[in-house]
Amino acid sequence: MTGRHGLDLGTFGIYTFDFEHQPAAGIRDAVQELEGLGWPALWVPELLGREALTHAGFLLASSRRLSVVNGIAQIWPRRARSTYGAALLLADAYPGRHVLGLGFGGEPRPGVKPLAAMAEYLDRLDESATADPAALPNPRPTAPLRRLLAAYGPKMLELARDRADGAQTYHVNVAHTAQAREILGPDAFLAVEHAVLFETDPARARAAARAHLRGYLETPYNIAKFRRLGYTDDDLSAGGSDRFVDDLVFWGDPDTITRKLHAHVTAGADHVAVQVIGVQPGESALPHWRLLAEALLPAQPRAHTGVSG
Repeated sequence: MTGRHGLDLGTFGIYTFDFEHQPAAGIRDAVQELEGLGWPALWVPELLGREALTHAGFLLASSRRLSVVNGIAQIWPRRARSTYGAALLLADAYPGRHVLGLGFGGEPRPGVKPLAAMAEYLDRLDESATADPAALPNPRPTAPLRRLLAAYGPKMLELARDRADGAQTYHVNVAHTAQAREILGPDAFLAVEHAVLFETDPARARAAARAHLRGYLETPYNIAKFRRLGYTDDDLSAGGSDRFVDDLVFWGDPDTITRKLHAHVTAGADHVAVQVIGVQPGESALPHWRLLAEALLPAQPRAHTGVSG
């Protein structure tokens, strides 16, 4: 089955920061097990040191069928021409398996408007795509380059609808997914990241969720986003209200977590990228990813199908 804009990442995928803390051999083994478990898509951010396109290329080379999504590649570290060249090579080498997620992230840029900066970056990308072969002789792949935009507010969602294959959201509630779908319309692709925690004790779960969300409650951009989602100053103070942390981190047993994740799909998401929290740096989330595979993925033979190093 082909999804919107020709994108089919499956209904659920994995989003992880874990590979920032692991050596290449460990990452390769984990990716091959994820593929063997049947996970169709893997999302990786660009935040703690790994360069986005190099990271994506390594993950693609470590697997055979897995789709890899940059969630997100920041627009500041690379000129648009360099980003286009890297994405072009990945599209040629791994047809249909790489999705370039772009976002306004990284070091603060005072006075720079995110919407205008992203629109200008897309202009530069499109100029590269239509450049004279004499100026940019790299072979064009048979499979199209796919791109998503990190988007929350209405105008960035409209830009994602009009100038990309769709949008990806991060740390939003189910109500926002419904709003995003309305803005994107029926044709654009919508992917939603959501954090989960395998913990059934409310006090322990909320403590871990607050620890995870703490950094996001310390930046004006995220606070503004949460206010747009309908949370009050009381919700966003003292580590976050119970309502806030329960909406942003789905915790509990596998059945409870599964039911809550499906709410995003019902609200209009094409794909939900699940981020397991509560795993210490250097540890592996594989035990949790195995549980999630049993709960979320269609039943299928589990086989180790990755390539060797």
